Amino acid sequence: MSKNKSSIFIPVIIAISIVAGIGIGTFYSNQFSGSNFKIINTSSNKINSLLRIIDNQYVDSVDMNDLVEKAMPQILNELDPHSVYIPAKDLEAVNSELEGSFSGIGIHFSIQNDTIHVNNVIQGGPSEKVGLIAGDRIISVDDTAFVGKEVTIESAPKKLKGPKGSKVKIGVVRPTEKEVLHFTIIRGDIPIHSIDASYLIKDKLGYIKINKFGRTAHTELLVAIAKLKQQQCNGLIIDLRGNSGGLMEVAIQIANEFLPKGKLIVYAEGRNFAREERFANGTGTWQHIPLVVLTDEGSASASEILAGAIQDNDRGIIIGRRTFGKGLVQQPIEFRDGSAIRLTITRYYTPSGRSIQKYYEIGQGGDYDMDIVNRYEHGEFFSQDSIKLDENLKYYTSLGRTVYGGGGVMPDIFVPQDTTGFTSYYSSVVNKGITIQYAFQYTDKNRSKLIKYKDATSLQNYLKTQGIVENFIQFADSKQIKRRNILIQKSYKLLEKNLYGNIIYNMLGLEEYIKFINQTDPTVNKAIEVLEKEESQPVAPHPTSETENHPS
Repeated sequence: MSKNKSSIFIPVIIAISIVAGIGIGTFYSNQFSGSNFKIINTSSNKINSLLRIIDNQYVDSVDMNDLVEKAMPQILNELDPHSVYIPAKDLEAVNSELEGSFSGIGIHFSIQNDTIHVNNVIQGGPSEKVGLIAGDRIISVDDTAFVGKEVTIESAPKKLKGPKGSKVKIGVVRPTEKEVLHFTIIRGDIPIHSIDASYLIKDKLGYIKINKFGRTAHTELLVAIAKLKQQQCNGLIIDLRGNSGGLMEVAIQIANEFLPKGKLIVYAEGRNFAREERFANGTGTWQHIPLVVLTDEGSASASEILAGAIQDNDRGIIIGRRTFGKGLVQQPIEFRDGSAIRLTITRYYTPSGRSIQKYYEIGQGGDYDMDIVNRYEHGEFFSQDSIKLDENLKYYTSLGRTVYGGGGVMPDIFVPQDTTGFTSYYSSVVNKGITIQYAFQYTDKNRSKLIKYKDATSLQNYLKTQGIVENFIQFADSKQIKRRNILIQKSYKLLEKNLYGNIIYNMLGLEEYIKFINQTDPTVNKAIEVLEKEESQPVAPHPTSETENHPS
């Protein structure tokens, strides 16, 4: 009898236990409403539940992987402008830019008339080893025709790149040969250089152009320094214009080469990351050389770490225009499917304590992306007076010079963008790619004549005798760009510089192109002037009530 009674009460006891469990769970859930416990058990599970519901109950079949791929960037868009999602198909290309190499056949190419044209063959690369030369046209890949509308700037690299050691067979049309040539190329590691040029720009003044802070940038810098030292370089220009950044650690390593021991380079901190400071260790190879750093609105992130460290420590002079203003640090986090996110985890600060991150609103990336356009329209590229500085974000260098936070690194010497000679005709032929088309075709037709010129100066002197601009005007007219004599006369020097530069690049490569362009670059010439006058060392401001209250 007692046994039967017990069996009767068991369901009641279980029901009471369940109700009690729910009550206790609700109580503790409310008690810890601000903790990670609730976030995990509501927000993240809510997303997972939504996906399961759609997968199980939605009226039509849905590609869940595609749905997630589209949702990931949307979620990150609700954070800062620099937290991003990278799909698996793009991750290798993104990483290779910073890692310093990728696996391919080793050519620089352009696409003309729906065909891959080989502009240059990388020295020592796989293509050079089998006999590919500049001027070749690639018409087939792995015995399949590859010409026409399917040949795009996106599809061509995918065809030519591949795993190291893999083979690719290409068919080539060479202007000097009647038959199609076939080459089997074993793909190999192709270096991606972070330094575009390093040379003596005048007398014993050195110039180094850093295009990104990739994995190999510090090593490349040491090689460049060694070369310039052998040439008895006694002053240096570091060009960071257009350098959008890269690896923070590499920027710190490069700054270390120029700063005395104990100088703060940068520090970073975030909500879940304690302040971490990085100091120069005294092993730098060029701690005392007169130094100028060039910047513009394209200089961002790691470029701003280097520029800020030089400026705040009064180690050199910054010349050019205000930098981009990116003071956030991203951590790469990879997923099992090969995709990844770059999540902002800290802010970095220059040695004076300033954050150079420009203003942004959470989830308003569009406005943020338009900032550079707004700067241009407001006249900032042309007049220093157009730049609005926040007096509430005032900081001081080690000598007591005033610097500002909240929107990039302001140069010590402002050089406006040079618009001399800009006309609607010039803008039209450049923006429509007509100058590049002409330069390529001219190079292609005259390669046998141009090949004997080994540097930018000798090639430039030859081009001056060839009526390049007049021939180009006729070419542009055939492309429906009507001749405008008055505008052409105003833009003549710019047209000449653009056309010569592209031909020099096609024949001699990037460094010789940069040498040519730098000859008439106002920012570069200002840097040379500063070094020649021995004015690259900042000086303390005259004592005022302001500087007396802020000793270094």
